[in-house]
Amino acid sequence: MPELSNLRVAVIATDGFEESELTEPARALQEAGATVEIVSIERGEIQAFRHHDKSITVKVDRTLDEVQPESYDAVLLPGGALNADILRMVPEVRSFLRQIQEAGKPIAAICHAPWELVSADLVRGRTLTGYYTIQDDIRNAGGNWVDREVVVDGNLVTSRQPSDIPAFNREAIALFSRFVPASSR
Repeated sequence: MPELSNLRVAVIATDGFEESELTEPARALQEAGATVEIVSIERGEIQAFRHHDKSITVKVDRTLDEVQPESYDAVLLPGGALNADILRMVPEVRSFLRQIQEAGKPIAAICHAPWELVSADLVRGRTLTGYYTIQDDIRNAGGNWVDREVVVDGNLVTSRQPSDIPAFNREAIALFSRFVPASSR
């Protein structure tokens, strides 16, 4: 497994995220040595869902107004329709993602999270996947949606749903490993 020591990952999420799409990739990144921080729009805890049912809450480490994109080496965007639909309309989220993209840093997005990339205008000319119900949004934003468990396009890795998490984790870790700060290699 690639070593991600000294890699700082911002997990941007809010209420309504799909539990497994945050907890499993975050755990895999931590096990590979990355520092993972939950970044949200408000302090406190955020509510997870397992499909339609509330599940656990997760503590927010920092709020968007407390962080700068240059402090992170990569971004993880968990899905959940409510989570992604809220975050895609937050100007600070769109700005954060655009700055990460402009810096050429990797972004991993699963399920409904590519909506956030659509709203940040980051999918034009890119091939990606996501939950099947958002394929028209991706295409209408100039992206190429494909029905595959995981897609890597440059600095972007995307997956469709919770059953794709093993492939998503594998490809996200492989992609992120190419962005480990040189001082830690």
